Amino acid sequence: MRKGKIVGACDKLMTWYKPKTCPKGLSKDEFLALPPSITVREIYYYIVIPGFRTGRVSLITTLLDRATYSTLEIVGLYGKRWDVELNLRHLKTSLGMDVLRCKTPSMIRKEIYAYLMAYNLLRSLMWSAGTIYTTPPLRLSLQGTRHHLINFIPKLLAASFKTRLRIYRTLLKIIVHKAVPERPGRSEPRVKKRRSKAYPFMTKSRHELRKQLQTA
Repeated sequence: MRKGKIVGACDKLMTWYKPKTCPKGLSKDEFLALPPSITVREIYYYIVIPGFRTGRVSLITTLLDRATYSTLEIVGLYGKRWDVELNLRHLKTSLGMDVLRCKTPSMIRKEIYAYLMAYNLLRSLMWSAGTIYTTPPLRLSLQGTRHHLINFIPKLLAASFKTRLRIYRTLLKIIVHKAVPERPGRSEPRVKKRRSKAYPFMTKSRHELRKQLQTA
């Protein structure tokens, strides 16, 4: 990592060579198809947080052209990875996809598709609300949008076409009423907020467990 050609203040080009032996994660055909060497670009920057040690982050990319792909743009794009984590959390926690209820592979796929469809519908609703009322859609709350939509569904179903359009506009206005504050560089620990109950795991069927309680 200390070798390479420096092309910028925090930017350098390096050559990575193919290992002599095949790694465990590759098959022999995949290993033979690899080129003898590859030129990569290392971008490194420092994270300075008061009260903590300064950390260095190194990014490796094959985007070698600094004029087309500037250092700051790549660093900013890497910083947006937190949005990906939030979107996965919305799917698993906010929409309840952390526990799948179907048993067969085909039904599990359908269940996942249903969650993805609901997620995309919520995102499209947030996009419409943000573009109409000039608010960045990423600053809107997906969980809040979900709650507002659930509350408005009975009114939308019972209303006529003209009234439904007015209710829909009101829904969009309520969605953008409280935007999420901008928090650049946000980083949250991966910890549980509440302690779980001290119950054992369910390793037997419910019928067998009931039978044990009755005969105890």
